[in-house]
Amino acid sequence: MKSIAHLDYLNPHCASQSQLLAWAHALVEQVNAQEKQLAMQASEILCKKVKIDLLTHELAYWKRMKFGVKSESLSVAQRDVFEETWESDVAAIDEELSQLRGSSAQTPVKKPKRPHAGRQPLPAHVPRIEHYHEPASCQCEECGRALVKIGEDISEQLDVQPAQFFVHRHIRPQYACRQCETITAAPIAAAIIDGGLSTVGLLTWVLIGKYQDHLPLYRLAQIAARDQVNLACSTLADWVGRTGVALQPLVDRLTTHLLAGNTLLADETPVSQLDPGKGKTHKSYLWAYRSNDLQAGPRIVVFDYQAGRSGAHARRFLGLWSGHLMVDDYAGYKSLFLSEGEKPACIELACLAHARRKFFDLHQVSQSPMALEALTRIAALYEIEAQGREMTLEERKALRAKQSLPQLLALKTWLMEKQMTLAPSSGAAKAVHYMLKRWSAFERYAHTGHLPIDNNTCENTIRPIALGKKNWLFVGSERAGKRAAAIQSLLGTAKLNGLNPTQWLNETLEKLPTWPYSRIDELLPLSPDALQKLNH
Repeated sequence: MKSIAHLDYLNPHCASQSQLLAWAHALVEQVNAQEKQLAMQASEILCKKVKIDLLTHELAYWKRMKFGVKSESLSVAQRDVFEETWESDVAAIDEELSQLRGSSAQTPVKKPKRPHAGRQPLPAHVPRIEHYHEPASCQCEECGRALVKIGEDISEQLDVQPAQFFVHRHIRPQYACRQCETITAAPIAAAIIDGGLSTVGLLTWVLIGKYQDHLPLYRLAQIAARDQVNLACSTLADWVGRTGVALQPLVDRLTTHLLAGNTLLADETPVSQLDPGKGKTHKSYLWAYRSNDLQAGPRIVVFDYQAGRSGAHARRFLGLWSGHLMVDDYAGYKSLFLSEGEKPACIELACLAHARRKFFDLHQVSQSPMALEALTRIAALYEIEAQGREMTLEERKALRAKQSLPQLLALKTWLMEKQMTLAPSSGAAKAVHYMLKRWSAFERYAHTGHLPIDNNTCENTIRPIALGKKNWLFVGSERAGKRAAAIQSLLGTAKLNGLNPTQWLNETLEKLPTWPYSRIDELLPLSPDALQKLNH
């Protein structure tokens, strides 16, 4: 084939017809390739332009909210929390715009047995500072003879040192070459925030305080002020926003691995989101998606913040994923169990703990013998699960087939008999109807060795956030809610894998600025065994 450059040397009088056709064909192919490349570049530029325009408009909105007139209906505490949200959102948008415009150089367990009651020994990994206490005299007070050491009485006390601030001074001598007129100095190490005054340790302290301990930024600023260190809330918010953008690729990768499994557990909790124009809040939701502990894959939890509880949010998160999905009886999940176009239907798993809760509440109120009987039958099913907790999948499947399925069949027969004798509007009838209408979803787990019996692991994962929101009361914006969900996904997954979230975050922020994206799985907050399986 001849390129366009070679056509200048073409002599049509000497060339054969076949040569002319070959050259013409080469010319057409090269033009088509260049047109295709230009079209792809134009499409990519258009996508970036649209995203830049959206971010620019959002940035303008938040700057107007920040510097414009604030709503008088907000209290001082509300304004403090909302102002830190402004700063975090503006910093995050600035960081995303910098990356789009090319100005950023960043690249992209088994449960322990419960100890016995009483005073427990202090953790062995905590450093020990030894204090020797010698008697005032080494002579016997009675006879005056020298005392002989026969042993030691050792007692331990636990101490703590609050966060201590200190400054790293980086001194880089500069050397000049008189001959070449050049200056040489050690390069500045890459960092999450280029040119910032915060170290990785300080960023970790802020993120753990805000998202693990649920402390608003103004409280962290007050803690620092006790040591006469002035940290403005706007500065802390800037760090949170930029660090959240830097950590987002890890969250995206974690979501990919979560959706690679064939069984998920889902739950949601309401979160108040501030409406600054009205000085009020409206209800948003934090959705939790959890991996299945009974399978061999990595333990992962991913939180997804959305402005509502519509089932469309779950469909959007799951995309084309299909498999067994453990949920409660909320109507928003129902559409997931119907096939839609290219997306196959998910298979519903019902939570036995939810069904038990209805009978438990009934028994607490009326001491109903029927409710007590239901609780006893359900307890027998959980006894079988306790027996099979340490078994292999095949062993657990055989155990369930032998013991759980007959128990479930007897429970269903008993429920149907009771349903005939109960008043339709009574609490007992509603509890029975709740189980019978979803019976196939309740018993589905017992036909396998890997499906869970309830949704408790997902509820336990989301519970700390549900309790922590009593501290921060509300989120300041949808972007702030999504940032919180992303960072809490990483910290929550670290806890599930037996990692210290503070230590993991500190090491990750240290490595992240120069870490290649092709090896990003190595930075995920997973156990060593899970990481090894991912790499293979």
